[in-house]
Amino acid sequence: MNNKTAKKTALIVTSITYFMGPFMISSVNIALPALQREFSANAVILSWIATSYLLSTAVFLIPIGKIADIYGRKKIFTNGILLFTLSSFLCAFSNSIYVLIFLRLIQGIGSAMFMTTAMAIVASIFPPQERGKAIGILVSAVYIGLSAGPFVGGILTQYFGWRSIFIFHTPIGIFAYVLILKNIKGEWADAREETFDLKGSILYGISLLAFIYGTTLLPSKTGIILFAFSILGLVAFVRQELNCDYPVFEVKLFVENHIFAFSSLSALINYSATFAVTFLMSLYLQYIKALPPQTAGLVLIAQPIMQAIISPFAGNLSDRIEPFILASSGMTLTAAGLFCCIFLGKDTGLFFILFTLILLGIGFGLFSSPNMNAIMSSVSKRLYGIASGTVATMRLLGQMISMTIATLVFSIIIGKQEIGIETYDLFLQSLKIIFIVLLILCVLGIYFSMNRGKIRT
Repeated sequence: MNNKTAKKTALIVTSITYFMGPFMISSVNIALPALQREFSANAVILSWIATSYLLSTAVFLIPIGKIADIYGRKKIFTNGILLFTLSSFLCAFSNSIYVLIFLRLIQGIGSAMFMTTAMAIVASIFPPQERGKAIGILVSAVYIGLSAGPFVGGILTQYFGWRSIFIFHTPIGIFAYVLILKNIKGEWADAREETFDLKGSILYGISLLAFIYGTTLLPSKTGIILFAFSILGLVAFVRQELNCDYPVFEVKLFVENHIFAFSSLSALINYSATFAVTFLMSLYLQYIKALPPQTAGLVLIAQPIMQAIISPFAGNLSDRIEPFILASSGMTLTAAGLFCCIFLGKDTGLFFILFTLILLGIGFGLFSSPNMNAIMSSVSKRLYGIASGTVATMRLLGQMISMTIATLVFSIIIGKQEIGIETYDLFLQSLKIIFIVLLILCVLGIYFSMNRGKIRT
């Protein structure tokens, strides 16, 4: 098979996997009320259907990235698709909520296996002058998945039941699995002479688990203890990695590689500043603007649609223009969108809301692909798996931080009261504070993005 066909097949298969992960998350969220009715689950147990998937994905991303660098990215990628597809199919036959949560944990491991290797495979196949365009298509697939998830998931749940969502993923996964086995030959294992750092992986997993779970419990005492424990664990993890011959994560990259460090921090800050926007806008549109869920969803889709349109364009441009210029411009537009969000009120018009969402979508689409191109272009082939895992981890951590900021402000301003007519003023006050905090974060991110340096000399 010629190189052109290999590139095309790799891009199709990795785009499918980049679509499947976000689509699974957003489509299952729509089905949660149906799951609650069938299993009579309380809100806490129900939340674990979503949280278990995200937790296992986050915990395994970095270790699996290193394993892929040692034993082969294609091998881990294809096995990840197989594990994800099989667990998705089994989810459809869950006879209890606890079985479903367990299978979601397995799903998350499969997701981590293909998420951390997909980007590394693209970086391995595509030369630097073509990489940005390919990365842009991958990022676009993420936003298409996020956009299509609620719509398709809603239709499947309404007409065929929640189990159909998991069955829907099965033929997609099988197609991707067969396609890569049939058309992609060879393997990429640029660190095959190295050994796996099990101790570092355990420290990383425990610390990340404590951090993510702890943030969901803040500001409770248990949440604070877990958060403090995660910091101590992170310190121990850094010490282990600095003294290990073949670390699971190259901590030195953050010290010695200026572009990698600042690009990764930019990603973390950008997700921290933007992820909660959809959640907040959904509440605002349904409570303050009194829009029904379906109409609110149609309004909110404006943002990911713009991201899906802009991402390939921005990725392509980053092959010719320095990524820091494009990414910084995107983050500046994002900051402008967050600034507009501060002024949302009871009488805000729909045109202003759509303008703000479109501005945010353009900004994030312009940031993400070039920033990812900068990260993957700043490391050697030996570290592609680690770099890809780092990007995905920064995204998940940023998402958790963003939601934690929103949750903390709501708990302080509104407390344990339900959002209703009597608390609308407090809700709008909380909204303004949250968007100000997110705006400050975004401005900080612009600094790191602007000062990362050039990938081309």
